[in-house]
Amino acid sequence: QAFVFVQDQAGCSSADLGAAMGRSRLAATLRAFVPIQRPALHREYDYIIVGAGSGGGHLAYKLSEDPSCRVLLVEAGKQDNTPWVHVPVFYFKSIGTPAYDWMLKTHGPTSGLAGRSLAWPRGKVLGGSSSLNGLLYIRGLSYDYDSWAAAGNEGWAWKDVMPHFRACEDAPFEGPERGHGGPMSVSEATNITDLAERWSTACSEACGVPRIRDMSCVAGHGHESKGAGVAYFSNIKSPDGFRCSTAIPLHEVRSKRQNLHILCNSEVDKVLLNGEKVEGISLGGQEAARVAPGGEVILAAGAIGSPHILLRSGIGASSALEGAGVACQHELPGVGENLQDHLQLRPKFRVNADTLNTQVGGLVKHAVKGGLHWLNAFASPAAWRFGLEFLLKRSGPVSMAASQVCAFVPSRPDLPAPDLQFHFQPLSTTGTPAVYLDSFNAFTASVCILRPESRGRLELQQDGGLRISPNYLSTKADQDLAVRSLEIAREVSQHPLLQEIGAEEVDPPAKTDLEHARRVAETIYHPAGTCKMGPSSDPDAVVDPSLRVHGLEGLRVVDCSIMPTIVSGNTHAPTVMIADKAASLLRS
Repeated sequence: QAFVFVQDQAGCSSADLGAAMGRSRLAATLRAFVPIQRPALHREYDYIIVGAGSGGGHLAYKLSEDPSCRVLLVEAGKQDNTPWVHVPVFYFKSIGTPAYDWMLKTHGPTSGLAGRSLAWPRGKVLGGSSSLNGLLYIRGLSYDYDSWAAAGNEGWAWKDVMPHFRACEDAPFEGPERGHGGPMSVSEATNITDLAERWSTACSEACGVPRIRDMSCVAGHGHESKGAGVAYFSNIKSPDGFRCSTAIPLHEVRSKRQNLHILCNSEVDKVLLNGEKVEGISLGGQEAARVAPGGEVILAAGAIGSPHILLRSGIGASSALEGAGVACQHELPGVGENLQDHLQLRPKFRVNADTLNTQVGGLVKHAVKGGLHWLNAFASPAAWRFGLEFLLKRSGPVSMAASQVCAFVPSRPDLPAPDLQFHFQPLSTTGTPAVYLDSFNAFTASVCILRPESRGRLELQQDGGLRISPNYLSTKADQDLAVRSLEIAREVSQHPLLQEIGAEEVDPPAKTDLEHARRVAETIYHPAGTCKMGPSSDPDAVVDPSLRVHGLEGLRVVDCSIMPTIVSGNTHAPTVMIADKAASLLRS
C-alpha cells in the first residue's frame, strides 16, 4: 500500500504557483563560476566582515545595500566555483574534502565518546558551511528565543526575531509566519516516497505528534503541539533546483555594488587592537585592512573560527592564553567556553523496499573515490537516468538534501517543548563522515538531543591550533535522553506500517545503555555557543545583546557562536536570522 500525505490543518498552505516558485537564481549560480578578482584594498572600510558563511555572507549582502557604506568581506577559503557546492546531492563530496572543508577533529580524550575523535566539517569556501551543509531549513522553536530573552538578552525573544526570519527568506508558503522576496531561497520537498510516508505516519502515531506541512508554522506561540510535529524538510534551494548558500545573493550583486569588496583565499590572523579599540585585521601578518573612524570589525567565522581569532588576538582568559604563549590583551574568560553541539544517534533499519542504497549506492562509491572511478559512474545507466531527471525536472536523487523528513518529538509529555529531533533518511551508511551507502536496503532514523546540558570548550594550543573538547554526554540528563532516544526510534520501527515492509534494526546491541550510546553517537555538525551572548552581569558572556564584544570598541561577533543556548534543530537559518538582526543593529 502507498500512502500520500496532502496537508494537515496545523501546517501552512502552499502559496499560489507564482509565489511558490519564487524568483530564479540560475544566473547567480552560473555567476559563481566567474572568477572574483582580488580587489585593491581601500585605505579603510566602514565594515570589515571576517568569514563569508551563513552569518557573514548575509551580513555583507545587507550592509552593502547602502552604496555609501564600504564593506570588505574576507573569506579564508576559495571561491565556490565547483559543482560539488551547487548540486544538492554532492554535499557528501564537499564534506571531507580539504579544498572546501577545514577538516577539524575533536580531541578524543575529551570528546565524551569513549575516547573517539569525531570529524567536525566546517566550510572553507565562499558561503562557508552554508556551501557544505545538508540544505535543511529549520528555524528552531519559540521556546529557544524566549529563553535567550529571559536570560537578559533583550530584543531576542521570538516576537523580536520573527520579522528577521521573514525578511531573510523567499519561501513557497502563504501565512503570516513565512516571508517572500528575501535573499534566501527556500523550497518545499519534492521527493515524497512511500517509505518516507510510512515512517512519517508511524512516527506521528507512535510519538503522539501531528503530521504537518511546514515545521516553521508550529514553531511559534499558540500551537497545541508546542512545536512538535512531523513534516518533510524545507530545503535551502532555489526554484532552479540548486543550493542557495549565502554566496548566491552575493553573486547576484557583486558586479553592481562597487562598495562591496570580496576577498577570498585570505585567512585572518588576528584583530588589530589599540588599547580597547579595534582598528582592523591582520591578514597573516603580511597585510592589514583597517576600519574608518566609527567603523567596525565583525567576526562571522563561526563557532570555531570566531573564538579562535579572538584567542589568537589575546582576547580571552589570561590563564589559558598564557599557557598557549599568547599575551593577554583583553581579559574575557568566556571566549571558547559554552561549546554546544547536537549529538545524534543513527540507528538503521533493514526493509523490504527500495531505498537509495540500492538505487545509487554504486554511483556514490565511485563519486567519493573520484579520479578514474568517474568513468564507471558515467557508464552507469542509472547515472544518466537520474542526471537527466535533475536537469529536466529538478527532481530525483540528485536534487535531494541530506534528510527527507523532520520530526520534533518530546521524550515525555510534561516538557515545555520537544527535546528530540529525528532526521529520516531513505538510506543507510557505514563510516564517518558517512558517505558510503550500505549494500542492502535500509533507512536511517537519526535522532538528536535538541537542547543538551553538556558543555565543552575550545582551547588555544602552543602551535596556534585549537583543542576541541565537546564533552558530550557529561550530564545525567543527556545520558538518559540519549538512551531514551534510541528506544523511541525502535518504538517507531515497530509500527504496523513499517513492519509490513519488514523493518528490522541492523546490528542491534545486546543492551541499549550509555556505553552503547557513547560507542555509536556522532555529531550532526551544529557547534554553537563559544562567544556567548549575555549582559555584562554574566561573567561568561562574550558579547552583549547588540553583539558587541564586552569591553572593546569596534568589534562584534555575528554567527552561531553567540547563541547562549543552542537552538532546537538545524543552525543555518537561525544564523542567517542573527545576521539580519545584526544588520539592523548596525544601521541603527
